[in-house]
Amino acid sequence: MANYDYKAGKKRIKEILDNTLDVIEKDRIPKDDNFTFSNAYYGWVTGVFIDIRNSTDLFSNEDKEEVSKIIRSFTSEIIEILRDSEDLREIGIRGDCVYAIYTTNLKSDIYESVDKAIYANTFLGMLNKLLTEKYFPNISIGIGISTDKELVVKAGRKGTGINNSVWIGDAVTKAANLSSIGNKESYKSINMSLNTYTNMIEIMEENNPNQNVESWFTEYSTDELGRFYSASVIKSVYNKWIIDGMIED
Repeated sequence: MANYDYKAGKKRIKEILDNTLDVIEKDRIPKDDNFTFSNAYYGWVTGVFIDIRNSTDLFSNEDKEEVSKIIRSFTSEIIEILRDSEDLREIGIRGDCVYAIYTTNLKSDIYESVDKAIYANTFLGMLNKLLTEKYFPNISIGIGISTDKELVVKAGRKGTGINNSVWIGDAVTKAANLSSIGNKESYKSINMSLNTYTNMIEIMEENNPNQNVESWFTEYSTDELGRFYSASVIKSVYNKWIIDGMIED
């Protein structure tokens, strides 16, 4: 077993601390190939986190094949919903949570991120109906969405190929925290930050004429999360197809 060379480690850290880091403020966060270990970007992003509720109970199910099928069904389709966007900058799975991070300098970009969350919320109805047909347990989810300016840094060990983006700011952290309260207590499935809500609500109203869109949302405020908005919005045409039996053409 090789020991850690702490003297070489000291030299590497001094090199990182002594080097000049170019922090670039841009409207849009670029794709991965623009990042180096000598730069960082600062711009508007929106995080979407979709978390399975009561996953501990699900994972403790003795039928491991059943659990595997449920988790695979959930993650594969949530990823499919979230991944199709030119704004996507990172997507992944953290335990029982699927997340995506988008660059969103325009209100329309923020609305698109919210729209994907609404598709995911509607999808759960389809998934649970299919699980019921197999006599599998149903699941519930919490969805968190947050928008803010983030500092994005390429972190890892230079020259090893082991690296990833680190998102520093409120958007990603708050989206994760908002997902954790979805479908708990009085909170509904979708919970979004004040920044997200105020930047997308006009577009949602335009896309839903003759509807009282603001009534779909309940405002809350906590010391930890600040002001945020809770809703359980779904795609009506998609949901009707589910209710009507999911008949394939």
